[in-house]
Amino acid sequence: MIDPDLIERLIKVLDESDLDSLEIERGGTRIRLGKTPIQPVTLGQTTSQDAQGVSSEASVQDSPTSLSEKSSDLIEVTSPMVGTFYSAPTPDAPPYVEIGAEVKPGDGLCVIEAMKLMNEFESEVTGTIVEICVKNAHPVEYGQVLFLVDPA
Repeated sequence: MIDPDLIERLIKVLDESDLDSLEIERGGTRIRLGKTPIQPVTLGQTTSQDAQGVSSEASVQDSPTSLSEKSSDLIEVTSPMVGTFYSAPTPDAPPYVEIGAEVKPGDGLCVIEAMKLMNEFESEVTGTIVEICVKNAHPVEYGQVLFLVDPA
């Protein structure tokens, strides 16, 4: 298991450097950090390939409108870390937010589990959730779009 303090130090080193990404492996655990945000996948795409050739399900939830039909004014709420996305605090609890929910700074959005630590994330923006881009209990990457929020 990799020490969370090590991850924080690696993030700081990456932020202060000219590097775009950093990857280390220790004791069979691989950590990949990057500055470049991951672009949202388009609707209808079902699989993607990562650098190791491992196929994973694309993280798109069905939505009544496609990304191309959406306003360019939407705010992308991205994942600040690698982990597993959970839409609710417990399996039997209702989700923090659903499509159409009004959010404001401080409102809970999701939980991301990383290294057996549950990290609850709160909104930093005001608006309406127009798309939840990740399915519950699916892995997320650093910078991956989790929610699209209409600030209007």
